[in-house]
Amino acid sequence: MKHLLEKLNPEQREAVTCIEGPLLIIAGAGSGKTGVITTRIAWMIEQGIDPESILAMTFTNKAAGEMVERVKELLEATGDPRAGGKVARSLTISTFHAFGLAVLRRYGRHLGYRPNFTVYDTGDQIALLKEAARELNQDPADLDIYQILQLFSGVKTERVKWSDERWYTLADGQGISLFQDLYRSYHKHLITFNAVDFDDLIVQPLTLLREHPSVRAHYTDRFRYIMVDEFQDTSTQQYRLLYQLGHQWQNVCVVGDDDQSIYSWRGADYSNIESFERDFPAVKEIKLERNYRSTGGILSAANAVIANNTNRKIKELWTQLESGHLVELSFPDDDSEEAQFIAQKIKILAYQTGRRYDTFGILFRTNSQARVLEEALLEADIDYHISGGQSFFQRKEIKDITGYLRVILNPDDNVNLLRTINTPRRGIGRKTVDHLHTIADERHISLFSAISLVAHGEVEHPLSRTARQALEDYVALIDDYATRFEESQHLAATTERLVTEINYWGYLVQEYQSSDRAAKAKWKNIGFLFKSIDRYETRAEVNEPTLQGFLNRISLQTRDELSDEEAAGKVNLMTIHAAKGLEFETVFLAGVEEGIIPHQRAVEESGGNLEEERRLFYVAITRAREQLYMTSCRRRQMQNEMVDAVPSPFIQEIPPELLVKTSTDPAAGVEVPEDPFAALKAQFAD
Repeated sequence: MKHLLEKLNPEQREAVTCIEGPLLIIAGAGSGKTGVITTRIAWMIEQGIDPESILAMTFTNKAAGEMVERVKELLEATGDPRAGGKVARSLTISTFHAFGLAVLRRYGRHLGYRPNFTVYDTGDQIALLKEAARELNQDPADLDIYQILQLFSGVKTERVKWSDERWYTLADGQGISLFQDLYRSYHKHLITFNAVDFDDLIVQPLTLLREHPSVRAHYTDRFRYIMVDEFQDTSTQQYRLLYQLGHQWQNVCVVGDDDQSIYSWRGADYSNIESFERDFPAVKEIKLERNYRSTGGILSAANAVIANNTNRKIKELWTQLESGHLVELSFPDDDSEEAQFIAQKIKILAYQTGRRYDTFGILFRTNSQARVLEEALLEADIDYHISGGQSFFQRKEIKDITGYLRVILNPDDNVNLLRTINTPRRGIGRKTVDHLHTIADERHISLFSAISLVAHGEVEHPLSRTARQALEDYVALIDDYATRFEESQHLAATTERLVTEINYWGYLVQEYQSSDRAAKAKWKNIGFLFKSIDRYETRAEVNEPTLQGFLNRISLQTRDELSDEEAAGKVNLMTIHAAKGLEFETVFLAGVEEGIIPHQRAVEESGGNLEEERRLFYVAITRAREQLYMTSCRRRQMQNEMVDAVPSPFIQEIPPELLVKTSTDPAAGVEVPEDPFAALKAQFAD
């Protein structure tokens, strides 16, 4: 490992070799923190620490996967390549939620969960909440379901109290007892359906660690060395989970940067850094301030901006790279001209430099800015990938099939049962479902149990022979495939057989009679699902592939993770929040205007505090490696009205000598063919 340490700067080397006791690594943007974390894990193993006693947690599956691969490569470079892979697989490197899921799978019985519980995504939660509302004789159409779910999440994670003004605003003067009843009903349904939501993957494991000493002992005895990446993004509940796991042995290393804390709206609390220093008083602090990503000019601009925040760890990022280009600032007349400028500028730069489109990033503060940018890219014939769009696993046809898989695994999952019971159509209508609800409610059982009673003639009901036969067929299908999946060695093949048996292709043809192309596109997605299951089964780290294991994996998929295939050769179009952790040779930051960044609503909700919005601006600047362009419109389309716009006050925090004002004519002084690539083709043809 000595040659690996020689590649590190002194601060990085100290962070890698300090493995005993609590450690706080303040890692500035572009300071090589991932390399430090993975080298530190490899160093620990080389020092004789059992890899099974190491736990590393981060926030995305992609980051966790990359950490595993990098540790494996480091270990293989020091010895037997086969041993490196084996050791890497014995590490526990995961997201917080994946770790919480594993805890619940093992010990959830203490809280009343059966091992085959379902993890509900947002769509499932919405369906469940609507069902709970109907049982309380509330019309879901009268409720702001999405806002209620957000507030329910806040209540569960102790970020929102019932006295919060937002409840009274939602209630419109009618009192909040409705929401309290709905909250209780929502959780009662979760338990009945043997399901958990995303918040439960942190809250419930924390309950287990706090209230069940034997559970806590199991994990503290095993994990004597803990590391947490992106520590500034941890929530209060996640920090409490970390405390329960790490307080006994104190060998806890957290890596983060308070200047990049931009997720308070989803529970992140950068003051956890202060809590860590208080709860682990022997903590050693190391600052990584050398930046390996950005040119000197970009870094100076970022430092000047973030220095205006007062509640932060003092640090000054520096680099040995040259100053590079000045930050270019332009003032388009409106957002349409802004989008056209960005698209044409990218086309010109790609032509001049020969760089691929995926080296460009277009960042914006709000999703509402995306539409006009997309239109300009389409008009310019530029391939792009927009991050944060609909996940593959959220598409209806995929949710239909995975809905079957979830019911096969957990028949008490009412939400997915209702999705699949008449898809494809079996002649089971609304009246039949209402009767099933009545039977289930009277006996306090799940809908599947109610169907089984009907199918076996064990309960009186007014259902027709046709409806009863359809229910019998459905139960038989689910029972049959529960056995098939339990005995199957090939999950993908069994899923394909299920899809054939229910004639899902025939269903698509019937549903999309006016568009054969749409039916074929959706059927092609089903094919991708089969391939996804097959890839899961053949992954080296999956020792015993199971249906439950695959469903766990897709439950934890996040919307903002780019696959290499999706992003290859395409301009990256995304919110600043989604860009965190990424970097691009050239960044275009659109809409640098007051009311957008800083965002008016965010500032109002924080009591006028600009600090998180400034951190967001800082994150945007530090995504750029070589060139940064900012645009601030003179007017902008807002809610179908053209309004005057004012440049962001953050622009004034960048020293004037680092900025240059440029024309909004991207081709000023540049000769570019109408089709730049036609010129290159002509050269090769000659």
